[in-house]
Amino acid sequence: MKYANPAPLGLTGFALTTWMLSMVNAGWYTGAGVPLVLATAFAFGGTAQFFAGLMEMPRGNTFGFVAFCSYGAFWWAFALFVEFFATKVPGQFVAWWLLMWGVFTFYMWIGTLALNRAVQSIFLALWITFFLLAAGDFIGSAALHHAGGYVGLITAILAFYLAAAEVINETHGKVILPIGAPAPAGTPKTA
Repeated sequence: MKYANPAPLGLTGFALTTWMLSMVNAGWYTGAGVPLVLATAFAFGGTAQFFAGLMEMPRGNTFGFVAFCSYGAFWWAFALFVEFFATKVPGQFVAWWLLMWGVFTFYMWIGTLALNRAVQSIFLALWITFFLLAAGDFIGSAALHHAGGYVGLITAILAFYLAAAEVINETHGKVILPIGAPAPAGTPKTA
């Protein structure tokens, strides 16, 4: 039995929600746009990603299961936090939360080194995003926060690309959009 590939759904939920929030973090829009980010985080970034993660389980994809379920839960937590608790939590504590997500994303990035280059690029950009946002909150730097927003936009673009590549390549039955598949195990490295 062939299962559908849930990764494009999870990647698109992640990419779209990350893009929307990153526009605010980069300073393109004010906090007035956050309610739409929260709605997107609940419905698409959280729910679609979490379900994509659950769909990775029967396919035996531990990485996809952990990544999509974790970041889906991240978006749910983010939306709940902003909607109900943000005014009650000190900024330094938010910085620790972002830093811990950066740590998680960093070790997930190490896991991607066995995967295609597109996935590697997404996780590289994402852990940098989390660390910049955390640093901005730790020291109260709008410049670092905006930098985190811009790297978040890059992260979203990379995730949109991989989602598109997976749908387009599978639909056409050939590589239209390359994803930089890693060399097979045992292939000698060239200089």
